[in-house]
Amino acid sequence: MSIPQQRTLGSIFELQFPQSVGIYSSYADAQKAVDYLADEKFEVQNLAIVGTDLKSVERVLGRRTWSTVLLGGVQSGVSTGLLVALVLLIFVPGVQSFLVLLLSSLAIGVLLGMGFAAIGYAMSRGRRDFTSVTQTVATKYEVLCEHKAAAQAREMLLKLPGARAAAFE
Repeated sequence: MSIPQQRTLGSIFELQFPQSVGIYSSYADAQKAVDYLADEKFEVQNLAIVGTDLKSVERVLGRRTWSTVLLGGVQSGVSTGLLVALVLLIFVPGVQSFLVLLLSSLAIGVLLGMGFAAIGYAMSRGRRDFTSVTQTVATKYEVLCEHKAAAQAREMLLKLPGARAAAFE
């Protein structure tokens, strides 16, 4: 058993002369291949899973209207108001009435939240009347191995159940 060499933080993701040992359509399949190699006592520190053929996926969640914008402003204003009330409660000595402090902080937070949300929506002038989230995803996952052990990894992966059938897809 060899002792792994010490790597610097900058080189932890780098392999020396990497070679492909398998290409998979999902991360779960690539992870399964690496797990199989680990189970077979392969030195998995020589491997890396690399997502390739990146694409940006934007999932539209819904329409933006004045009511949804103002409701979002209320929600952000409530959290801001609660935060301000908490900070004032901690750092301002001798607060007479916690309830008055809480209600006034919430009111100011809601007004500011609604105001800023309305201004932002008005400035967009209808160019983006929907809400969405964006994620970058890989369409393929490639298992790379350092050149000195790539042939051994390929041979071992051929013994992975279902590997021969997958090679013909």
